[in-house]
Amino acid sequence: MKAITLVLAAVLVVAGCSAAPGPTGTGAPAAVEPLPAGAKEVTSLPEPSVNESCQPTKSYRPPAGPPPAPGDFPGGSLLETIYKRGRLVVGVDQNTYRFAYRDSKTGEIEGFALDIAHQLAKAILGDENKIQLRVLTSAQRVPAVVKGDVDLVVHSMTANCERWEDVDFSTIFYEARQRVLVGSDVEYPGKEWLAGKKVCATEKSTSLARIVNLDVDPKPVGMQVSGWTDCLVMLQQHQVDAVSTDDTILAGLAAQDPSVKVAPGSLAEEPYGIAMPKNQTEFVRFVNSVLEQIKSDGRWTAYYNKWLEPLLQAPATPPVAEYRD
Repeated sequence: MKAITLVLAAVLVVAGCSAAPGPTGTGAPAAVEPLPAGAKEVTSLPEPSVNESCQPTKSYRPPAGPPPAPGDFPGGSLLETIYKRGRLVVGVDQNTYRFAYRDSKTGEIEGFALDIAHQLAKAILGDENKIQLRVLTSAQRVPAVVKGDVDLVVHSMTANCERWEDVDFSTIFYEARQRVLVGSDVEYPGKEWLAGKKVCATEKSTSLARIVNLDVDPKPVGMQVSGWTDCLVMLQQHQVDAVSTDDTILAGLAAQDPSVKVAPGSLAEEPYGIAMPKNQTEFVRFVNSVLEQIKSDGRWTAYYNKWLEPLLQAPATPPVAEYRD
C-alpha cells in the first residue's frame, strides 16, 4: 500500500445503497425515503457567464526547457515551502468512479486525476508518494485553495471566469462535457425533456447553475446536494427525474448501476484545470511545465487508457495548452 497521508471524509458506498427499484420513465412510485442531508430545491441562481473575456482556458506559460529539479526552487517561493514541508497537499474527490474514487478493496483513492497529482508530487519532491490528500466536495474546492488548506486542487473542476477571480488555473488537463443521466428506459429526445423536471446536481457546481437557467419552458427545478453519489441515490429512489453533470462523473455512476444511462447529446463543454492560489504565478508555471511533460511523453494517454477509456468507450488526446502570456 502506498505511503500516503489521507485526510478522510465520510463516503457513501453506491453499490447496494438503494432500497427502491431502479428509476423508470413512467409510473414511478412516489418517493418515501428521506432526502440526503443538506439536499434542497433550487429554482434561481446567477446564470453562468457567457462572457469569457478572461479567457479561462488560458494559463501562464512555463519557462522553456524542463522544470527545475526537486528542491532547486527560489527561496521563499511556494515550491520551496512545499519541498521543505515534505509533502504536497492536494484537494481531490473520492466519489467519481475511475476519475478520482476510493477503491473499496484497497481503501486507496485512485483514478486518472490521482495519477496526475502523484506526478506533480514527484516533480516537486522527487517522490510521488509524498502527497497528502484532502477530500473536498464541489462547494469546498475554491475555499480550500483560498484559505491555504491545500496547495492545489486536482478535481473535476471547470476553469471559468468566475472562479478565476478567486483562484488561478493550470492549462486544461481534461476536456469533459455536461450531459444528463436518466433511467435506462427513458426516451430522451434532448434538453426539452428536462422542462419542469427535477434535476440533481452538486452545490456550487457549474452544472447546477446551467440546469436552473436552461433555455426550456418551464425551467427545470434543481436539486442541490453535496456529493454526486447522493444524486444517484435520489434518481434510484425516484426523488429526481435526472442527474446532470460532466460526462466523466455520469459515466462512472452508470457503470455502477445498470438501471440508469447517460443520455445522448451535451449541454456544454467543461474544461478541467488544476486550481491554485492567486499571486503564485511561478507555481502555476511550474505545474504547467509538468503537465506539458505528462502530455508529451505519453503518460497522459497511458492514464486515460487505463482509467477512462474503458468507461467512456472512446479514444482521447491530451488537450492542447493555451497561454495568456
